Amino acid sequence: MTSTKNCSDDIRRIKELLQNADAVIIGAGAGLSTSAGFTYTGRRFEENFPDFIKKYGIRDMYSGGFYPFESPEEYWAYWSRYVFINRYLDRDNGTYERLYGLVKDKDYFVLTTNVDHQFQKAGFDKQRLFYTQGDYGLFQCSVPCHNATYDNEKVIRGMVEQQADEKVPTELIPRCPVCGKPMTMNLRADSTFVQDDGWYRAGERYSDFLRRHSGLKMLLLELGVGMNTPGIIKYPFWQMTAENKEAVYVCINKGQAYAPKEIADRSICINGDIGEILQQL
Repeated sequence: MTSTKNCSDDIRRIKELLQNADAVIIGAGAGLSTSAGFTYTGRRFEENFPDFIKKYGIRDMYSGGFYPFESPEEYWAYWSRYVFINRYLDRDNGTYERLYGLVKDKDYFVLTTNVDHQFQKAGFDKQRLFYTQGDYGLFQCSVPCHNATYDNEKVIRGMVEQQADEKVPTELIPRCPVCGKPMTMNLRADSTFVQDDGWYRAGERYSDFLRRHSGLKMLLLELGVGMNTPGIIKYPFWQMTAENKEAVYVCINKGQAYAPKEIADRSICINGDIGEILQQL
């Protein structure tokens, strides 16, 4: 495993890699959004969900999404507020914008497990993004009876505006336009997750990007990726680095930055806050 002994030297090396790379692939996990200010615990959670904390004893935003609410009216009161805060409110502290500034003039692609739309808000090209795990901004049929997703901003805003006593009006509960069953969020939690046409097209663009840059100078920039789903970003990044002698793996992650010994000589691992490191870059 590798670790950082001299951060300033690593910052300099990453700058050089960014300048000289033929391609940059960003692999982004939850740690990037956390660094950008999208925390799901503490003050931000307490300020936005005081009623749910008091009534249901929910301790953090994420676990609240799994709470067994007794009615769909309560379920959507919680989820509409959850989605509104994390998808439609602008709270980025500049982290995503700084990242975009580093790669906007490069041939880049973004692979991410994040579902909060922050890349597009920061200016990243939609055609260079692959959201593998869904999007807070989309509904899908809960069955699902068909493979389509639906923009939810208007419905979410309506539920946030009209909810009272931890419930939304019954008439606002979203239902599938095809089968009439309840809608749910387009988030990968089990086998019912819908991969719509847009999902597959994004996957094809990512595969094409990898093919076009095979064997070229590639910077694999992993930001805030943990071990919940390492098979999506982390393990493929390690494998690509091992197979392409022109590739360099950079991992920035507070407390979890490391690389296998097989690619240690072409890896830079920085244990630190992503936002602060990007600011130095």
